[in-house]
Amino acid sequence: MSFASLLNAMTVAACRGDGAATAACFTPDGVYHDCFYGAFAGADIVRMVEDYFHRDARDFRWDLHDVVDNGSLGYARYVFSYESKLPGCEGQRALFEGVSICELRDGRLLSYREVANSAVGLHSIGFPPARVARFLAREAQALAQRPEAQSHLAT
Repeated sequence: MSFASLLNAMTVAACRGDGAATAACFTPDGVYHDCFYGAFAGADIVRMVEDYFHRDARDFRWDLHDVVDNGSLGYARYVFSYESKLPGCEGQRALFEGVSICELRDGRLLSYREVANSAVGLHSIGFPPARVARFLAREAQALAQRPEAQSHLAT
């Protein structure tokens, strides 16, 4: 299966709430790094899709664009949206743009992570500025802790 087909299968399964089909796109030790919920490995990917994605939202749409890969790494630009079920934001449509960054092994996802313009989506469903700021602070802290950021922070 091509990377484009694999990533499409993963996103379609996640949107329909099929955690097992989503997890099947990953290696047994594969990790899904979600920008909101954190990292989920192996069988826990099922729980992330079924207990978090579909607890907090419905009517997902995840469109992939400009998919590229070199056999061991794959990237895709995406537009993602859903209708919020979060208290105080019920019925509001969240819209995000981002990039999927994937490590591949044996035709499956070893790692899926994303860089997303999350603040725009949170604003679109009515998150108050202070809540958006807390989320952005958490994202900034996570970036600062990654190994590839260390040389940028060294003084």
